[in-house]
Amino acid sequence: MTKMIPSLLSPVETANLLAERLKNLRLQAGYKRTTLAKRAGVSESSLKRFEATGQISLKNLLRLAYALGRLVEFDKLLVLPEAASLSELKSRDKSPIPKRGKI
Repeated sequence: MTKMIPSLLSPVETANLLAERLKNLRLQAGYKRTTLAKRAGVSESSLKRFEATGQISLKNLLRLAYALGRLVEFDKLLVLPEAASLSELKSRDKSPIPKRGKI
C-alpha cells in the first residue's frame, strides 16, 4: 500500500491500514496467526477478521499491540492539544475540563 496522509483517510480506510500494519509487524516478527493470537490472549478468528477487514474491538487491538511490543504507540492518541500561549495554559488551570458536553 502506498503511504497516505492520515487526515485524508476515512475510519474504514484507517482501520484497514492499521490491520495491514499489524499483519506486517506479525510477519516481520515471524509469528503465525495462532502464535500471536495465543500470546495476546485473542482468538485466532478475531485476529484473522482484523487482518482481513480491519474490524476488531479496542480491547483486542490493545492486546495485540502489547504482544508485539507496540502498546506505547497508543500513548499519543486523543491527547489534548498543547497550549498555544502561557495565558491559554493558565486559563486551562482555572477552568477544568467539563464533565458533560453542552451541545
